[in-house]
Amino acid sequence: MLNIGGLHEGFVLDHIEAGRSMEIYQYLNLDKFDGCVAIIKNARSNKMGKKDIIKIECPIDQIDLDALGFIDHKITVNIIQNDQIIKKEKLSLPKEIKNVAKCHNPRCITSIEQELDHIFVLTDPKKEIYRCKYCEEKYRRKKK
Repeated sequence: MLNIGGLHEGFVLDHIEAGRSMEIYQYLNLDKFDGCVAIIKNARSNKMGKKDIIKIECPIDQIDLDALGFIDHKITVNIIQNDQIIKKEKLSLPKEIKNVAKCHNPRCITSIEQELDHIFVLTDPKKEIYRCKYCEEKYRRKKK
């Protein structure tokens, strides 16, 4: 039986599509994070068959929920405080994201002005399409 300790304060990212936890780990820059992070891959799930789970011990304001919603808006975020789940958040697609993805258009101003924020705007919620705020280049998601 697998036993991973509880959290005093932090997040449990649940219902992550199996195999995507490392992608989320990289998007959230958890490799640069000083706190405790536990990744559970291919956990059994009645609802999904298999799923990944990430536990992050940190103050509640340290995770960008908009970035997480952009990465996978089907994730459930359990917010932990004083060893108790105080809230369960269902994510949604954010209307705008900043510095989560990079524009791949070589003629975009973000390619020239290195200090400029990479901002993408949700232009088609049904098809989950984001476009660069500056050049309107469509964001290409990585293939799973």
